[in-house]
Amino acid sequence: MNDVEKYIKNRKKIDPEFAEGFESGYASFKIGVLLAQAREEAGITKKELARKLNKHQSLISRIENHAENVGISTLEKYANALGKKITIEIS
Repeated sequence: MNDVEKYIKNRKKIDPEFAEGFESGYASFKIGVLLAQAREEAGITKKELARKLNKHQSLISRIENHAENVGISTLEKYANALGKKITIEIS
């Protein structure tokens, strides 16, 4: 375990608010990374995707960098524009 991981683990133990915020923020971060990877694998630029979705390029950047509060319908449209599907799993 590296120093950052140790810090996060210890901070979660002593600060429940930090723990909750960290987990939700990390989940949003992962979603944004997955979306950006899917777009890049499809060989589509942010500008091209924005054009397909009839949205501004800044929205695509915001979704990929801060995927907080992104609705399922937005995720579906994003995936469809890339020729992909969204799969949601609860485990």
